[in-house]
Amino acid sequence: MVAPELTVNGKVLPIAPATPHTTALDFLRERGLTGTKEGCAEGECGACSVLVARPGVNRPTDWVAVNACLVPVAALDGQEVVTSEGLATDAGPGRAPVLHPVQEEMAVRGGSQCGYCTPGFICSMAAEYYRPDRCAHAATDPAESPVDPVGSAGSVASAGPARADAEQGPNGFDLHALSGNLCRCTGYRPIRDAAFAVGAPADADPFARRREQAPPAPVATAYVQGDSVFLRKDTLTETLRVLRERPDAVVVAGSTDWGVEVNIRARRASCVVAVDRLPELRELRVAPDAIEIGAALTLTEIERRLDGDVPLLAELFPQFASRLIRNGATLGGNLGTGSPIGDSPPVLLALEASVVLAGEDGERSVPLAEYFTGYRQSVRLPGELIRAVRVPRPLSPVVAFHKIAKRRFDDISSVAVAFALDIEDGVVRKARIGLGGVAATPIRALETEAALVGRPWSARTVEAAAQVLRSAGTPMGDHRASAEYRSAMLGQSLLKLYAQNTEAVSS
Repeated sequence: MVAPELTVNGKVLPIAPATPHTTALDFLRERGLTGTKEGCAEGECGACSVLVARPGVNRPTDWVAVNACLVPVAALDGQEVVTSEGLATDAGPGRAPVLHPVQEEMAVRGGSQCGYCTPGFICSMAAEYYRPDRCAHAATDPAESPVDPVGSAGSVASAGPARADAEQGPNGFDLHALSGNLCRCTGYRPIRDAAFAVGAPADADPFARRREQAPPAPVATAYVQGDSVFLRKDTLTETLRVLRERPDAVVVAGSTDWGVEVNIRARRASCVVAVDRLPELRELRVAPDAIEIGAALTLTEIERRLDGDVPLLAELFPQFASRLIRNGATLGGNLGTGSPIGDSPPVLLALEASVVLAGEDGERSVPLAEYFTGYRQSVRLPGELIRAVRVPRPLSPVVAFHKIAKRRFDDISSVAVAFALDIEDGVVRKARIGLGGVAATPIRALETEAALVGRPWSARTVEAAAQVLRSAGTPMGDHRASAEYRSAMLGQSLLKLYAQNTEAVSS
């Protein structure tokens, strides 16, 4: 087996002597690539973001921005990484590098002040710059920029009225691509102006051309340093064998949860097993009776491949953490942690999803409503893996996901409520409601469902059911919200659903 290594800015670097728990951030900084910064070490500030070549949705390769502070460098064995330093073009001996278009726009529009966060913004912005479906809308001529040019005095004029809206530029740039990046200096407007000013990549752009080639293939990894080992196997069968032999192993995919444990709580594992590249966990199958989503597909991959075909999931994705996190996080990981405040379980409960568990003795399917058994506990047995999540079809037509949190985006839920209803001839024929943040596990609001089914979709029915919903679960008070507030938000959520859907249903 070849010694673990990765390609950074075109140069092959051995991973040794890093430890199996060394993050990609620390690895890069120790090699002089100090543009990559540590801000929060939790994946919330984006100062550490880098680009990774991943299997593409519409092309062979996508440039994907990830939090280097969360990813173990061993998880990048055989992969291709670009940092902010690697985006500029070498102009030859004695000459300054030629800035990348994203770097150029950030500079001329005042998007950088102290500069600490700037490299992270650059990498996240570059990932969006190279998104293929964005490029179809982008102007290649800088004169067609949707943002007014820099004035002679160096001040930046505000964006012109041609902008589609505050979060989507007419050049196709989605500002949500930067939702995981924080800046304390600029007030964000110059950064937004830079994002809305970039055109399409030039034909000779090496990173654009790189998208037409296949990404690096997954490689089997066995990286041992001292008493710790990082493993990645080629197949699900081999991985399950390891889990049987190493019941102490920590399973990781995007490492968006485990990375926080390593950084903030100094957790160390003697054995880490990566499952993010297992082909058996990366399939998405759409059949007439069900949609099966591989447990190791990232949320971004699911979002773009489903393209709105599951409306309730489409409502979830923009509210799930940030784009940087969604580029690594998986449904398997979100369910595997068993957190009562994870955002996907309420949605999957409302969708009546099942979890497909794989073990050495075969597979079994468990309804998600029966999967959780206690706080961060489930029916998953030692040695089993979540292989997929299965969503039955047809889907209910009236859906909503309401996330109550202190921030609009990139925050942990105080309460999360997912609805899926069938309403025919003004009567509720079916109701499924998933709840998060109000019990030791995600739960179904069974009593509220019963209060709706068979009754008219009317203000009287909804007000009575909302009163039942307020008493669901066993909400507790903490630093995010009081128990009383959580209960009130449950009832209010159903009233909001009614207000938003009454006209649509009646018409």
